[in-house]
Amino acid sequence: MSAYHFPRWTDSIRPVLGFAAILIPVYLVILIAYAFSAENLNVGYAPEQPIPFSHALHAGELEMDCRYCHNTVEKGAMAAIPPTSTCMNCHQSIRTDSPLLKPLFESAETGKPVEWVRVHDLPEYAYFNHSAHLSAGVSCVSCHGRVDQMDVVRQEEPLSMGWCLECHREPQTHLRPREFVTDLGWETDEDRFELGQRLMDENHIQPRQDCTTCHR
Repeated sequence: MSAYHFPRWTDSIRPVLGFAAILIPVYLVILIAYAFSAENLNVGYAPEQPIPFSHALHAGELEMDCRYCHNTVEKGAMAAIPPTSTCMNCHQSIRTDSPLLKPLFESAETGKPVEWVRVHDLPEYAYFNHSAHLSAGVSCVSCHGRVDQMDVVRQEEPLSMGWCLECHREPQTHLRPREFVTDLGWETDEDRFELGQRLMDENHIQPRQDCTTCHR
């Protein structure tokens, strides 16, 4: 009588199963550690930058549109970090003797990009498309807060899966007319939920909640 309880071919996968039993827990520990790192879920994260760029000055006082620097935000998934050439459009003649801008001028001379530190850094297993949200009428404020009032940009929201799903399930209060998505101080006398519901109906907005929306 055979002592095998499983087909003989399962002997060939035993080493693989043993390796997986070791590798998977290690992978999960790394994944969890990364997902809960300061760069991803820590509200208030505000890293020091190589140049003390003030959004309160540029986007607030000077009223520069977000899209001047982040010029791919309406067309692509990523909101591009502006190249040195964009900054130099102004700073080739403004504050050219500022020691704080030395890294910028060195970048312009050498061609090496300024090594900005990413503040809002989603894990690689999460997909987010900026253009899709802006075209739906979701303002920069919903995810990034009032950056036009920040001297140092900080993370305002947890950017967690649960937080994203809350918005996808009930997006009404985050929606506004598309022409105001980058007007960070925009206000309305209309009830935000009723306005959002009307915009959902008019623009056929139906946020998806299935896994493949963000995990591709």
